Amino acid sequence: MSVVKINVLTVPQEQRETLEKRFASRAHAVESSDGFEWFELLRPVEGTDAYLVYTRWRDEESFQAWMEGPMKAAHQGGGAPGGERPKPAASGSTVWSFEVVQQAAPKEA
Repeated sequence: MSVVKINVLTVPQEQRETLEKRFASRAHAVESSDGFEWFELLRPVEGTDAYLVYTRWRDEESFQAWMEGPMKAAHQGGGAPGGERPKPAASGSTVWSFEVVQQAAPKEA
């Protein structure tokens, strides 16, 4: 059964562009991970400063393997001169977890 992980990132207005650039620079880093099914970065348009990072995985084990491997490595790299990590763009993060119990796709025309 697929699982959905939604990372809720609190991002101040002045950090939005930084966050989006960082995600863009790591584009396609997750797609080849075993068990990966879907990714979306959702920008807030009104009423909140929270971005949603939506990922869908074949199972919990696939997500955990990605968290402990490629995701961890990507966040430890930094790439700044002197080995310093850049300041986080988000001021807070919460992960919501769901199991997919029902789904529908558009009908073919």
